[in-house]
This record gives sequence, C-alpha cells and structure tokens, in this order.
Amino acid sequence: MIEVRPMLTYEERMKLLHDKKVQHTFEKRKQQGYTDADDYGTVPVPEEYHFEPVAYSIEGGLYGAMVNALNFAAIMDAHPVYVDPLEIMCGRWRKMLTEYRERSATGTWNKAKYPYDELVPWHKKYGIVCGIGSDSHCAPDFTIGLELGFGGLLEKIARYKEINPGHDEFYDAERICVEAIQRTIDRHVEEIKHQLETEERPELRETLEMMLHANENIRDKAPQTFLEACQWMCWYNVATRIYDRDGAGCQLDVILLPYYERDVAAGILSDDLARFILADLMLIETHYYQISGVDENDRDQTNKLSYLILEAAHWLNSSANVTVRMHPNVDREFLKKAVSYLFIDKMAWPRFCGDNGLVDGFMKNRGVDKATARSRIAVGCNWMAVPGREFPMNDCVKINIAKVFEVAYDEMMAENAEPSTRDLMDRFSKHLKLAVEKTAEGISFHLAHQHDVMPELIINLMMQDTIEKGEDITQCAQVKTVGLDGAGLAVVADSFAALEQRVETDKVLTWDKVYEAVKSDFTCEDGERIRMMLQSSPRYCGGDTIADQWARRITDVWSDYVTNQPMEADRQLIPGWFSWSNTIMFGEMVGATPNGRHAHKPISHGANPNPGFRKDGAVTAQANGIARVQPGYGNTAPLQLEFDPRMSMEEGGLDRVLDILEAHVNMGGTLININILDGKKLMEANENPDLHPDLVVRVTGFTAYFISLSPEFRQLVVDRFLDGM
Repeated sequence: MIEVRPMLTYEERMKLLHDKKVQHTFEKRKQQGYTDADDYGTVPVPEEYHFEPVAYSIEGGLYGAMVNALNFAAIMDAHPVYVDPLEIMCGRWRKMLTEYRERSATGTWNKAKYPYDELVPWHKKYGIVCGIGSDSHCAPDFTIGLELGFGGLLEKIARYKEINPGHDEFYDAERICVEAIQRTIDRHVEEIKHQLETEERPELRETLEMMLHANENIRDKAPQTFLEACQWMCWYNVATRIYDRDGAGCQLDVILLPYYERDVAAGILSDDLARFILADLMLIETHYYQISGVDENDRDQTNKLSYLILEAAHWLNSSANVTVRMHPNVDREFLKKAVSYLFIDKMAWPRFCGDNGLVDGFMKNRGVDKATARSRIAVGCNWMAVPGREFPMNDCVKINIAKVFEVAYDEMMAENAEPSTRDLMDRFSKHLKLAVEKTAEGISFHLAHQHDVMPELIINLMMQDTIEKGEDITQCAQVKTVGLDGAGLAVVADSFAALEQRVETDKVLTWDKVYEAVKSDFTCEDGERIRMMLQSSPRYCGGDTIADQWARRITDVWSDYVTNQPMEADRQLIPGWFSWSNTIMFGEMVGATPNGRHAHKPISHGANPNPGFRKDGAVTAQANGIARVQPGYGNTAPLQLEFDPRMSMEEGGLDRVLDILEAHVNMGGTLININILDGKKLMEANENPDLHPDLVVRVTGFTAYFISLSPEFRQLVVDRFLDGM
C-alpha cells in the first residue's frame, strides 16, 4: 500500500524552517562561541569549508579596488551551495571578507600609506570610536538593481567604462564582483536541477521548479515577477553581507508593490504564496526593512503588502528587522496589527520610527527638502539613510561623553580650589567641543582615503553617480550628512545631578569627599555610604528631575557643537544619542563616576536612563524623558524598552503600548526599539539560555537569539528590564 503524505502548507513549512534556524543557532554558537551582534542569516560552516585570500596589495593587506574584487570573487566561489527544498528561494552565506581583512598583516586600514597617529591620543583621551576603516552603513537604492538586473548592471559598467577613461580598475573591479554573483547563481541552478531529479513530494517539486525558473531568469535579466524580485534581493543581500557586512534593506512594501499587484492581476500569486516568499526573504538574510510611512505629499504608503510583510514575519517567528514608520496619517488598524505582534510573538519586532521628528529634524540640514527627508528610511540599528544618495557612516562614529566628563572632572578637581557644577559644565563643554573637532578630523581623513583602501564595490552598484562617474560612493554621495553619536548621556546627567543635589543643594557631602570616594571606587572610609547617597539623587527619566534638566542641557550643547563643526567637502555632521553594543567597552574606559557607578562598569545604553532609575511608571517616564533629549537634526536618540506589561493584549495591553508609542512620537521621538518579554522566562534564560532556545531579544538596534549572546550582553538586557507599565 502506497503511503499518502499530507501536503505541507506554506505556514507549516515556515514552522519547520523556524525550527531549523534555531538548530543552526545552536550549531553556530558551538562553532563560533558567543556572538554579540546581529542575528545574521548565516548557516553553520561545513567542516570542509576553507578560504584564504588570493590577492594582496603591495603593502601586504587587502587594499584597493582590484584586490578586494578578486578576493570577493574568490570567497563567493568558495561558499558552498545552499538549496533547501522546504524554501522557495535559495542562497546563504557563512563568512565575511572583513574577517580576512582583519587577519591580514597590517589590519583593516593601510596605516603605512595613510597614517593618522596624531589622532590616536585624542581618541584614547575622549573615548572616541573614530570611524576610520568603517564600511557600508548607507542605504543602496534597490530600484536601480531591480530595474537593470545583473546583466543590465554589467552593460552599465561597460558603457560608462568607455565614457570615463582612466577609471579602468574601478570598472573592472565592479565587473568582477557582478560576474562572481552570477557564477554563484549558476552553481545554485545546477543544484536545484540535481534536487529535482530525486524530490518526490509534489509541493516541494513545484516550488523547486519555481526556484529554478526564477534563478535562471534573474541571472542576466531584470526580475519580472514578485518571486524573481525577492530572489534577486536575496542574492544582493548575500553578496553585500559577504563583502562588508552591509545590512541595509529598503522601503519593502513600496518597492515590491508593483510586482505583487502585477502577479495578482495575472493570477500567478496568491497572498499565501506572497507571505511564504516574504518570510523566506527575511529568513535568508536579516536586512533592515521599513514599511508604511508617507510620501513627500503626506499620503499614507500603507498597502496590502504592508500587512502581508507583518504576517510573513509572524510566520517566520524569528528575528525580523522590520520598522514601521509612524505618522499622523497612518492607518490605525495597521498600526494596531503591528503592535499586536509584539504581544503575540514576543520576538522584539517590529520597531517603530517617528516621521515628524525625523523629517522636521533632517530638513534643518543644508539643502535637504521634504522629499529627501521623507525618503530617508530606517535601515540599521539606530540609523536612517537616503537610499542611493547618502553615505552617512551612521553608527560608525561615537564619542564616549562619560569619558569626556571624567577628563573635565579630574581637571577641575586638580585646578580649582572652589569647584562647582557650573565650572564643571564649562570644562565638560570645552572638552566636548575638542572631542567633536578631533572626531571630525578622523571622519574627513576616512572619507578622503577609503576609496583607495576598501571601496564599496557591491553597494556602488546601487548608488547614484557611482557607476556614472567611476567613483566610490564615499567620493560622490549627493547628500553630505555624516552621523556622530554621543554615548553615556545618563551617566553624565546623573553625575551632574548628584553633585548638584548632594554637594551644592543639600550640603551633606563635600567636593573633596565625593572625589576621594569616586577615585577609590568607593572603597575609602564611608565610600559605600557616599555611593548610596549619590545614587539615590534625582535620576534622568525620573520625571522632569534636575537630572532630566541636565540631560536636556547636555543635549543642547552636544547638538550645537556637532552641527556647527566645520567639515571638508561641504559635509555636515548631525548628532544622535546611541551607543550600539559599545556600552561595555566604553564603560571599561571610565573609572567610577559621581552618579554612584562603579569603575569600569558599563555606561548607560544610548539615550536610555541608568538601570533602576525609577520603580513606578517607569515605561512612561522613560518614554517622556527620552523624547525631550532628541538632538533634533534627523538622527535618532532611540527609546529602548524591555518590559513585561503585566497585562495581556486583550486586557488593554495593546492599547496601553500604542498610547506610549504615539505619545513618544508626538513629542518628537525618532525610533523605538522594543522588547515585550515574559519576565520569568527572561530571568530563566539569563541563568541558562538553553532552556529557551527560541527567545529573541532586541539587544540594541539589532535582534539576536538570547542563546547566542555572551553573559555580559545578556545581563545588559536584564538590567534594562522593566516589570509592568
């Protein structure tokens, strides 16, 4: 008797793929150890995998367009084929080329040819992450690639090579990269054919046939169908990750809408199939996508595909870097559906960004009109970018203002017999201004030389003017803004507040006694008592406290210095508050601080308050406090929330969270990274993450499986956790 197996639905297949992803996460942790970064779309590395760079520059490292192109082609050719018959698209990546750059003899930057030794002492003094040698962190314009396809990109490269003599290395390098992607597609086509020879399940044969035809078509031609467009995006995403870790997506619901509508009208695409394709897109690579929002004429862009993207992420039930753009004209039912998945899946998606704060702020920068500001979308941990036109380096450059505070504090106590918070603020401002100046020098240095060190060969394919001029995007970006983040706001604001409250107002402590306690890390006589007195002072996000007032004052100074810093090539610096995952590293740079923080402990996360800032009403107070310290020029100061609402979605939890989000955005909030968690489950997983292998958290702007994080990073999430609303 022949066994008749029931047909697997698309949703059932995604459940199997979800379980496989969890298993892959276990295997990757075993291979790589803890990974305190994005949950990428990687799969475990086969034992037989091996790659070594095939070309080096004369200086011995991986520098220059041709060297990077040859090594990109080699690592693409070395990557094993990945075709899973449960899926409808193919391709995965395992290793980044950047890993091999870091292992080269001279590191990631050609310091022998382009030294910056005079800046290094300043970087150390002020805790500056300088951005020199940083890559990607911009947004490709996916419409360029989708309209041309890989074959069209090759034709464009050849055409402009003839138009622009003297740029042969640039164009040859770009051609080598595209041809490497095509060869990867060819190898997958052969594997799909091989699997079709033995696949017996009719539903898997059907989608393997669809996978085959899609890949055969997009090897040379521009995508024509919804499936082909998504498979083309998968290959581009895999390529950019392998080259330099780029994770920027696009306005997904707008870009894919014409393909969706055309296929539905032709009767070749159902909503179930569209969900399955979208879920597979997000499974294959965890790029950052924005949905909803408004166009330059204030028209809501929410459409049928916006809903399907949410539903697809729900089917995937894993990490999903989907950001919903909130604005006054948003479809409220869509917004409620988006919030509902925070409760239903508890997978830290979606995020939310505020259109008004972003657009009004970005339009303050020179030459930015409303259309440009609206096109600047959420495509990274904390950052926005104008697709195809901007190289903002967002999230690459940071100043540890807790370190700046420490320098100013030590200086004042050494020089002033009558210290005061006024004098301390003057000194802090002076050093902060100098830190911004030295950081700006590093940014200019990076942008002047990066095209010779590590050009953005894959991103260049989908940027405006790059192929047309034969220049790297670092040379020809049309929008001249560059992001500069400050980190440690709460540490500094709470330190100022504690000194003002306990020394100047209450007069229960003296400047000398506090300084002695701080420099001893509170181990001196009465040190712990002093620490507790300082720590119990009014805190930032406590509810318009003196610490909140200090935070706003610091923000005003920060924004003023950053936006008024002169830059070369008509560039503009724009300020944000964000630390990414540098909170531990930045904390190690700084001794004890007058807010009661112990020496070398992590600094505060981004624009967030210090843990334990308030017991009751903490979620609302935090949302209000962070809304008031937005730097105001189109970069973000994210509201990072981790909480157990202590009420279900049906009991009013959804409406309560929605109220908090809307209030924050209406006050000018720019980005909300949010985890709705089961507090008990989180604490259990912190003790033994293997108990909950499918727990996903938004660590900072990125999501990760909790089991993949180091104990230190798990603790950061736990420390920020708020119990109840």
